[in-house]
Amino acid sequence: MVKVKVDENLCIGCGTCEALCPNVFKVDMETGKSKVIADECGDCNCQEAIDSCPVSAISMVKEGE
Repeated sequence: MVKVKVDENLCIGCGTCEALCPNVFKVDMETGKSKVIADECGDCNCQEAIDSCPVSAISMVKEGE
């Protein structure tokens, strides 16, 4: 199974991923970093969020990586 992952070391908390895919991404108000809140995209487009991240902090990984 493939999942999305946010590299918190790269994330600048711009919120683009949350705007594009709010069912999967949420910017944590304490850390200021995006985090994954769901395993599946549903009706949004995670690939668009990956492609739109200005610092390439989002990737697709195989489960267990």
